[in-house]
Amino acid sequence: MHARTPEQASFAYAIDAFCRDKTGTRAQRDALTRNGTEAHNPALYAQMAELGWLGVGIPSKYGGSDGGLSDMCLFAERTAYGLAPVGGYITTSVAAGPYVKFGTEAQREKILGGITRGRVEAIAISEPGAGSDVAAITCRAIRTPGGFIINGQKTWVSNAHLADHLLLVARTNPSGGRHEGFTMFCVPAGTPGMEIRGIPTLGGKEVNDVFFTDCFLPENTVVGTVDRAWPQLMAGLNCERLILAASMLGRGRRAFDDAVAYVKERKQFGQPIGSFQAIKHRIADLATELDCCELLIYRVAAMADEAPERMLPREASMAKLKTTETAKRVALEGMQMMGGYGYALEYDMESHLRATVISTVFGGTSEIQRDIIGKTFGL
Repeated sequence: MHARTPEQASFAYAIDAFCRDKTGTRAQRDALTRNGTEAHNPALYAQMAELGWLGVGIPSKYGGSDGGLSDMCLFAERTAYGLAPVGGYITTSVAAGPYVKFGTEAQREKILGGITRGRVEAIAISEPGAGSDVAAITCRAIRTPGGFIINGQKTWVSNAHLADHLLLVARTNPSGGRHEGFTMFCVPAGTPGMEIRGIPTLGGKEVNDVFFTDCFLPENTVVGTVDRAWPQLMAGLNCERLILAASMLGRGRRAFDDAVAYVKERKQFGQPIGSFQAIKHRIADLATELDCCELLIYRVAAMADEAPERMLPREASMAKLKTTETAKRVALEGMQMMGGYGYALEYDMESHLRATVISTVFGGTSEIQRDIIGKTFGL
């Protein structure tokens, strides 16, 4: 385990204790998630806000507790391990970054202050024809007196149905290069001309299509600089990839611990199956891989905290790639070791598998992460 400061150790202990109390049993989790169909429970999230936990990474000026990316990763990891249904935290924490760095004072007070009080934020970037190729965005924002008119579709927008605002990326200038002419907008929930439709998934109610039809956004909704959203997006990649990685580290560790508990109790041929070499070696390999992931994540987070302006494309992509692929492997191996019980809804392993499999897709697929890493070597 990586070294934690005394404050971080106390923070992790408090989160673990909270989760044991609030989400420690399957019955509690089913009640909070409508039997596993909803990934975020606003009431539970509000309790965390009251404890001051959602202010991690938010400047104290706006009601936060400061801290850095390492603390944000710690929160994501421990809540994921505790199976707390607070899926809104990931998009919220990632959305916060552009407001901190590029938002107006009024935007910061509203958005960041709301985050510390338990509000959820979402980001609308992907489109039916622009997933891994973000530069292919076609959603248009055309200038009009007093603001912009938005037309287009966004898809796979996590937590749009819960969010107070969407951080929208649209094309404002189609005449420039592929990475030019994009602008960020802060779109309040319920804005006329915006329609949200849920997309059914294996994980339940998580993602959405969002349609914009002659949607008017006033000038003061622009976040940062018009036509300069691309470098603004790039500035937040460290946060997105590391928060996703930390969350999957927590879920992977939970899947691992569940598998270990099972193989210690399950007996075949007169002895616990964990005593068989085939199982024992699997456990040893998975434990080693998870420790590698933890060291990688928190090393990169520490680098980002030491120099917040520094871009870490190679390191952040490595952390996201390694951890999500490892978490998926742990869940798959856990299901194999548990046999039919791993497939049964009675146990959590099937939900671990659903949660970890998609992690290698969202936030940039594993293939894209490998491509980014390769490019940093001049390839």
